[in-house]
Order: sequence, then C-alpha cells, then structure tokens
Amino acid sequence: MRRADRLFQIVQHFRGGRLVTAQKLGQWLEVSERTIYRDIADLQSTGVPIDGEAGVGYIMREGFDLPPLMFTRDEIVALVAGARMVRAFGGATMARAADEALVKIGAVLPDAEKDRIARTEIHTPMWVVSDADRKAIDILERSVEKRDVLTLDYRDEAGRTTARDVRPLGLWFWGKVWTLVAWCEMRDDFRAFRIDRISAITPSGRPFRHERGKQLADFYRRVERNEYDGSGARSAGA
Repeated sequence: MRRADRLFQIVQHFRGGRLVTAQKLGQWLEVSERTIYRDIADLQSTGVPIDGEAGVGYIMREGFDLPPLMFTRDEIVALVAGARMVRAFGGATMARAADEALVKIGAVLPDAEKDRIARTEIHTPMWVVSDADRKAIDILERSVEKRDVLTLDYRDEAGRTTARDVRPLGLWFWGKVWTLVAWCEMRDDFRAFRIDRISAITPSGRPFRHERGKQLADFYRRVERNEYDGSGARSAGA
C-alpha cells in the first residue's frame, strides 16, 4: 500500500469519534506500530486534529473531514466506464473492488454530481469471462505482485499439454482473451500464455528475483526491436 493511501485509511479509521490504538491500526494496515506513530505525527503536523498518545490511543476531534473529490463530467464517465469494464472482464477480486470503488466515488461526490454515475449509459456484458478464468486472473495478478514462480498445466493451439515453471510478469487483455506474459524456465525465454488454455495453476513455493534480460522491460524492448515473433503470444507452444 502506498503511504498516501495508508494516511487516507488512517483518517477513515478515526471517523465516528473512535478511540483507536496504534497497535490496532498497525494490524489493520499490516505495518509496524512505529510506522503508525510516524504517520500520525505527520498527519498532526498537517493540521489533522488527532489527539492522544502512544500506549493509550488516538482520537480525531469532530468537525474534520477530507475535502470532497472533484471530478469533471468526462472524468466521472471514464471512471464509471472503466469500473464497469473491470467488473465485466476482470478477475473476481477485481470485480468486487470495482463495485466498491464506485460506491466510494459516489459517497464523496457533491450532491449535484452523485446521480451522474447512474446516468452514465455505458455498459458491458457479464458473460464473456468464465468463472474459472476470473479465478485464474486473480491468482496470476497476485503472483505477479509477489514474484512467485508458478507451475502451469498448459494446452497449446494443437492441443498438446505441458507443465511449465514460469515467472509471471504481467497480464494483458485483448478484448476477449487474457494472456499472461512470463519468463518460461523450460524454454529459457519469454512466452505469453492464453489464460483460457491454462488448466491448472500450482504455486511452486519458489520466489524469484528480477534478473537482467528476464524482466518485463526486456520483453518490451524485444517487441519494439521485432526480436519477439509472437509465437508464444498465440499458443506458448514454441
């Protein structure tokens, strides 16, 4: 979580005049108490009316609120359209987060703009991505972030099935098909795997470190130089 997001969450936890300890905040936000103490000191220095002390707890005086988010008409339309697309085509966790994001955006908009969300007539079908693919998207997205090596049971375009240990680097959505770009340890090269052809995903228990020549930026450079022929992008069978 970014520090700015964490500071925002701390203020949210203080709403309602609740007495909150640094220990409890640290548990909620998955950081140390020392980090919470520094964050609260920084908030106090910027004028947020937080009272209390270490070991006792903190409380925020009534009357303080964050200023409402101000979006233009086009920004609201873009946010709503993007959230609805994620809800339709993303993973299950992404879909729930998109719904929650719309609720939060609506909660802070000025009254004159609140109904803009409901009046945005941009819609997406909900049957394009299967439940199995939604689950796979969530697993792969988390693995990209955590840098976990995965074992994929993968079926190529010809129907051949192989087990691949891969380093997941990023996800791409092509309109109807999601692909995972990864470093394939069996081929010792970049490959792109269609998610709808992955029959099983198993964590290997091995984290990986980024190495020169095996990172997403290296993949981009090869594509730009036309040194990646895209055979893996279609079937990962090469």
